[in-house]
Amino acid sequence: MNENLPPCPECSSAFTYEMGALLVCPECGHEWSAAAQATDSGSSGSSENVIKDSVGNLLADGDTVTVVKTLKVKGSPSGIKAGTKVRNIRLVDGVDGHDIDCKVDGFGPMQLKSSVVKKA
Repeated sequence: MNENLPPCPECSSAFTYEMGALLVCPECGHEWSAAAQATDSGSSGSSENVIKDSVGNLLADGDTVTVVKTLKVKGSPSGIKAGTKVRNIRLVDGVDGHDIDCKVDGFGPMQLKSSVVKKA
């Protein structure tokens, strides 16, 4: 019996056991393939929160980006002009595709879509 079995990915139980080619959790009843979990664990860290800008560059927290098209802002007569630099962005799981949380000079805190910015 293999004592180095991984915990259950559903409930994190340490009491998993092998049943043929599958791993089984006796607490929640979840069954999964050991080979599938090995491939998932190798790539899950890199694909967990991948956000790209309008030209395909990977974005990260703290990056500086440039707005590529003029954006209308509710309550503002001018909006955010193309070419405006936004510093120190934070990547979030926003609503309706707004995945960048930032402060824009002259407008204050807001959320932007990654499809309208380019990494500076």
